[in-house]
Amino acid sequence: MKSSHVIVIGAGISGLVCALLLSAQGVRVTVLERAATPGGKMREVEVDGVRIDAGPTVLTMRPVFERIFAEAGLALEDHLSLTPATTLARHSWSEGERLDLFADPARSADAIGDFAGAREAEGYLAFCKDARGVFETLERSFIDQPAPSMPGLIASQGLAGLPRLIDIRPFSTLWKALGDYFQDQRLRQLFARYATYCGSSPFLSPATLMLIAHVEQSGVWLVDGGMHALAKALERAARAKGAAFRYDAHIREIRVSGQRAMGVTLENGEVIEADGVVFTGDTAALAGGMLGREAARAAPGRSRSSRSLSAVTFALNAKTSGFPLTRHNVFFSRDYVREFKDISQRGSIPDEPTIYVCAQDRGEGEHQPHSPERLFCLVNAPARGDTDPLSNEEIDRCRETTFTLLSRHGLQVDRSTAELETTDPMQFESLFPGTGGALYGPSSHGWRASFTRPGVKTRIAGLYLAGGSVHPGAGVPMAATSGRWAAATLLCDFASTGKSPRTAISGGTSTP
Repeated sequence: MKSSHVIVIGAGISGLVCALLLSAQGVRVTVLERAATPGGKMREVEVDGVRIDAGPTVLTMRPVFERIFAEAGLALEDHLSLTPATTLARHSWSEGERLDLFADPARSADAIGDFAGAREAEGYLAFCKDARGVFETLERSFIDQPAPSMPGLIASQGLAGLPRLIDIRPFSTLWKALGDYFQDQRLRQLFARYATYCGSSPFLSPATLMLIAHVEQSGVWLVDGGMHALAKALERAARAKGAAFRYDAHIREIRVSGQRAMGVTLENGEVIEADGVVFTGDTAALAGGMLGREAARAAPGRSRSSRSLSAVTFALNAKTSGFPLTRHNVFFSRDYVREFKDISQRGSIPDEPTIYVCAQDRGEGEHQPHSPERLFCLVNAPARGDTDPLSNEEIDRCRETTFTLLSRHGLQVDRSTAELETTDPMQFESLFPGTGGALYGPSSHGWRASFTRPGVKTRIAGLYLAGGSVHPGAGVPMAATSGRWAAATLLCDFASTGKSPRTAISGGTSTP
């Protein structure tokens, strides 16, 4: 039987998962990555001689990764050390207004009651119940489907299930829906932030995104060695199964002949032939012709206005004092409406942004790490890195505003001797071409958004898609799921042409 060769373009989370699962089934896999290390957006930067996570900082949906490793004949716990977080995040509105949320909803309800009163605690519990209902309605019928559609979603529920689809509130914005649960605008602001987890505005995104609350309550995990350790664990596992990795590999084009993908041509002119190609970069790059005119037909075009949020980030190793940091901390602006108007209407960094700070040396409890400590700070920004890059003046102003606002909340960061690694939308565009710096693919604005993301298969035979810009969407577990679906679909197609050994991915596509 002919041995198949698959090229996976990109060593982000989806590409790593796809490579592992294909290699585990005996497929010869070559991963081509333009960066020098695996991880994609799950990246590290070196500051003052220490490594700092400078991408996703939260691991949720552990069963997704347990299933991926199990399908490769491995056990997650043998490759990664995880600790469950009891505190989800610490939130601040001013030096005297702080609220912790916990993995235990009852404990969070008590904290909310102390913070804002009994009525708000009751609203929170009602919100949690409905968030769970949304997740349970969509988990199998939408999230865990390779190419869902609205008719398919309706059919999966049947007539008796139609009320459940109404209950997920696809036609209401998240911000509006939260007003049904919370009168305290601080809490409304807190839970509206879930929209930013997929790079979107709570004023334009559907209330369906409340399901993220249930995902967090189902478990947030601290990864020993940081989130980048997950990327390295997947790479090691894929290599052990036979996958080959080539870094600093820049691709000129995906080769297409007779309506079928045949391999790639590198920038140095080298041609690598393959029976299948999995593209895991942003589909905007593909549709924009960055990988060749023929391959551009494989993905639908996308307007700049549909881009998700970008960010300005600061990574540093510094002494801190004042505010009692935990691992995940959110410092809110005083005017959330204006904050998102600044981004979407003015196309600028907000004058007063909400700031996320990951204190990566903080574990569970109030333990103060040895000083200095590693910090990763993020401020949302418009994705204009390829059209109207932020000026040095704008970036300098964002930096000073960020640390001034942190000080107002009580957090003093000593930057006097600390090196500061800044990444802005233009640099994100350089790292992830075709995006303008958008970090989450297309935004989730409007009820149709989830159904317009492309699925795994494309119009070109042998060319498949995975990553945060395709279904089921942005975020580490979602992108990993897309990589799993790409592998399963490709194996099924190979089986029909006699190119692949017998294989089955449980819960996915089985092949004879």
